[in-house]
Parts: sequence; C-alpha cells; structure tokens
Amino acid sequence: MPEARPSAPRIVFENVSKTFANGVRALADVSLVVAPGEFVSLLGPSGCGKTTLLRIAAGLEIPDAGRLDRPDREVGFVFQDPTLMPWASVADNVALPLRFARLDEREIAPRVMEALARVGLATVAGAFPRELSGGMRMRASIARALVTRPRILLFDEPFAALDEIGRFALDRELHELSARERLTVIFVTHSVYEAVFLSSRVVVMAANPGRIVGETSIAFAGPRDETLRDRAEFTAACSEVSAKLRDAMTAPSTVDRAGTKD
Repeated sequence: MPEARPSAPRIVFENVSKTFANGVRALADVSLVVAPGEFVSLLGPSGCGKTTLLRIAAGLEIPDAGRLDRPDREVGFVFQDPTLMPWASVADNVALPLRFARLDEREIAPRVMEALARVGLATVAGAFPRELSGGMRMRASIARALVTRPRILLFDEPFAALDEIGRFALDRELHELSARERLTVIFVTHSVYEAVFLSSRVVVMAANPGRIVGETSIAFAGPRDETLRDRAEFTAACSEVSAKLRDAMTAPSTVDRAGTKD
C-alpha cells in the first residue's frame, strides 16, 4: 500500500501569461487555485492554452509574467500517448523515472510493483507493450507517473485515443484512485462528459488569448460509476458545462491573429 499522505498540496497560478516566439499569446493573465486534493479539469476549444497551462504547472514551460506556486516538487505527468519503450517490459518502463533518479535497484523493484498494483497491472509486469491493450498501455503510463509517489498528477488528454468502453473504465479507475489517495489533479480534456464525471470542478477556457471564462463545481451524491451517467444530476451538470463551453467558443478574440497552441 502507498504511504499515508496527511496533507495534499495545492497549486496556484497568479496572473500567468505566456507568449511564444512566433507571437502567439497562449495565455493572458490566468489566475487559478487548485485546492489540496481537488480534481480540476481544463476544458476548452483547441488553441485555448490548456496544455500550455498544464506544462507550466509541471515546470516544462516558464511563464512570461505571473507566478506559479506549487510547493510540492514531485509531480507526475501523463501524456496523451503512453510513450512506452517497445523493447522493454512493463516493469522496466515503469521503473524508468527511478533509474533516472539513480535509486538502488533493491528499492526500485518493490516501488514498481506497488505502482503497478495501484493501476491493476501487477500480473503483467513482465509483458511487453505490444502484448497489452490500449487501455492497459495507458494504465502502465499512469503507473510510471505514480512510481515516484507524487501527490500532484497532471494529465494531458490521456484517454482521447481509447474507445468509449475503455475510456469509461479508465475514468472510473482514475476517479477512484485520486479520491482514495487524495491526489491533487489537473486534467486536460475535450470531453464535457469526461470532465463532469471525473472532476470536483470544471474550468472552461477560451482562446486568443487563452484565458479562463467560467467554471462549474461538481458534486454528486453516491458513487461515480456507470450508473451516474444515466442520472438527471449528471445530465444537468453536463448541460451547464456545455453552455459555458459554447460561450467560450464564441467569445471574441482579443488578438489580431489566431494561434494554434493548445
């Protein structure tokens, strides 16, 4: 079992702006507080800066202006593509961050098995990526992000390439994992239904420049399982978020030319 985590970290973006070398204003004056243990989804049209904001949270991009406050240095990042090494076993793929950190091999093996158990892949540790389904490969990618025992997880449309059944299953598993371990999560998606199912809050962004134009708090009674999608409260929440997304997609641009950075 993972170690107890008495307090989860928060993430604060304060008046964050980012303009790329080609002149595209990816973000303009974005302020957002992600509370400890909160699951926040970023939703918006292509070009609204969702991924740029996520990369700033990870330390992969530096803002031109504003401030990021992320006191917890250990962050797990899950990309849209699992990016597993095809010649390496599942266990060796998951072990990669620990080997980069030069941990002793005697410590690596139990950490890898712990991470695989957390995503239900302990029985396929010796398999190769080509032997796994798309959903299993994505779970291996999540295990690789978990193996460093981060308290912050960042997801960049991780389930976009999966079929609907696989996507629903991983949404449920991710919600259970994040709630059980009180992880602080930022999740980028283009799916209203996925955002509403997973999140405690959905933040809607508009483009040109990327900025926050609305948000919806999400709270459901009872478990978040397959039955939730048939409930009236889920439909109502999706309708509210969809309306804000429509407004975001028709929001007037404040720059002379559209960018494409998402």
